[in-house]
Amino acid sequence: MSQKYLGIPNAVVLCIDRYTNVWKGRIYHHFRKDPVLFENGTEMLERMEDLYDALRFPSPGNNERHFVERKEIPMEEEMTRVLEDEEMLDMHGDLGTFIIRVQHRQNSSWQGRITWVEEDKTLYFRSVWEMMKLIEEALKDHKEDETETSDWNEEK
Repeated sequence: MSQKYLGIPNAVVLCIDRYTNVWKGRIYHHFRKDPVLFENGTEMLERMEDLYDALRFPSPGNNERHFVERKEIPMEEEMTRVLEDEEMLDMHGDLGTFIIRVQHRQNSSWQGRITWVEEDKTLYFRSVWEMMKLIEEALKDHKEDETETSDWNEEK
């Protein structure tokens, strides 16, 4: 059975187009025709969090805490769906495509499912960190080296 479906209104299609030391790409969701662009993982998470806050779903399990000061986003009374599932599922990243379904926002993190579209594999994640590690693992063969970096195994 294919895992390539969205299933819930807050599902997003995450398209990774470039991966050096950071991910660059696009986020697609039902409530905006144009992609939401991001230049790094932090921006990606902030854009997704903005969507969940605007939808008021999933509800955060505790008071908001952020690593950086965030701009207040205007809340619309009701968000209008402008992209259908099929349109979203037609979007693909140059390096990888992921369907992310955040089902809960508890313990200052997210819990849900992530599908790696190219491999048609779905896994559950228990935290934002775990979700990010799953994406990192999927993209490991696509990382472009821009600069010489230190290796934990190198002796100095």
